[in-house]
Amino acid sequence: MTKTPLIIDCDPGVDDAVALLLAFGAREALDILAITTVAGNVAADLTARNARLIRQIAGREDVPVYVGASAPLVRPPIIASHFHGESGLGTLPVFEPDAPVAPGEAAQAIVDIVMNRPAGTVSMAVTGPMTNLALALQREPALAARLGPVIVMGGARREGGNITASAEYNIHADPHAADLVFRSGVKTVVLGLDATHQVRATPDRVAAVKAIDTPAAKAVAQLFDFAVWTEQTHVGGDSPPQHDPCTILYLLAPQHFTAAPVDLQVETQSALTMGHTAVEFRLADPAAATCRWVTDVDHEAVFAVMLEILA
Repeated sequence: MTKTPLIIDCDPGVDDAVALLLAFGAREALDILAITTVAGNVAADLTARNARLIRQIAGREDVPVYVGASAPLVRPPIIASHFHGESGLGTLPVFEPDAPVAPGEAAQAIVDIVMNRPAGTVSMAVTGPMTNLALALQREPALAARLGPVIVMGGARREGGNITASAEYNIHADPHAADLVFRSGVKTVVLGLDATHQVRATPDRVAAVKAIDTPAAKAVAQLFDFAVWTEQTHVGGDSPPQHDPCTILYLLAPQHFTAAPVDLQVETQSALTMGHTAVEFRLADPAAATCRWVTDVDHEAVFAVMLEILA
């Protein structure tokens, strides 16, 4: 199997942590070149610590972690610790990881890695605010044409927002960065709430993870338990959606996802709808699409992939 060279840009974050554990576990499919972290679910120092912590649980200290932006391009930071816990990792025990962060900053690391490899060969999974990628594109505009597909967790259309009435958190947290990325010409596949709300940690799926006796599965089980509590407390359900893991699952099994070419624009002016994603399917010319928008997911199939990796 040919491995996919991959940079994971994230803000761990409970569901980011699950995504990282899946990526680290998919050794035969993913060649993880770097983890870049950004302020988002919690502050930048905590997201960098959390990525290193998950890296250590997975036994993957070979993968460098670069610290990224501590604030959005324009707006003040919007922290989501009420959904992720004070540490960002729910009730998962936290500790200071043994291996340090890599020297240098995330945006430059993205530029260096992509520009030093053949065009189109490096993919990205972006599971937090898109600040690091936007900064990298500002620094090196040629990056847009050299990046392979960028798999983004962000946005919403039919589902409405999860941080405001019309905006999903990752886009709302840095709408100007998202706008820059989607206008840049980067090839993107976007998993908004329309897709991720189809992939849920139901009670039977949580039980299936708890039956697996590996360090990664044990950590995911703890993260799932906190996500269930959060869903019950803040939403009223008992099956939390697995937003960020969908990016890794798409990379591993794209055949289980249905996507369509769309024009995607991000609202950056209105205080009421800041971060709203206007997703237009009615294209006179499909070649004019700015991204591919995932509409449907075979959730049973992707959870089977998840369980296989965790085992």
